[in-house]
Amino acid sequence: MTTDYSASDSDLRDILNFEGIDYMKISFYDERLKNKGYHISVKEIWDGKIINDTTVFNSRDISIEKYETINDTVLNFRIVSKHTPDNKLKMSFLFPRFGVTREYDAIDSDEYSLRNLAAESDLEISLDKKFYLLAYILPYENEDGSKSWCRVGSSDKIVEN
Repeated sequence: MTTDYSASDSDLRDILNFEGIDYMKISFYDERLKNKGYHISVKEIWDGKIINDTTVFNSRDISIEKYETINDTVLNFRIVSKHTPDNKLKMSFLFPRFGVTREYDAIDSDEYSLRNLAAESDLEISLDKKFYLLAYILPYENEDGSKSWCRVGSSDKIVEN
């Protein structure tokens, strides 16, 4: 898996940052991806409890043959997300020929950050097992008053906690 954070154009990066928009390009590479399906779900976690676990997209549920499975050894998609003025986390999952947008409850804060948990935790990714990929999180406040977003992915603990 590789992840490109933000856009490659510096002017566009400036605009995304100014507007508080997170943008990632994620690619999975493996010879065994060909003819596999894929499933993206979101777990909403509040105070360490899963309050919602919903499917964003399951390729096997689409009756259009070219979307049911990966036709190559690469799966590419992009994620565009932001905290909205009405305290929602709006996320768009953009695939080469289609996209899915969802909104989730949030608190009134401009400090949300989209994190790649798989990369931050050096998570082993298996084709046949579920794994945490991303987290849209608020920072932890450290003892010295500084803030950290990395601790969720690098804590080696259960994400729900």
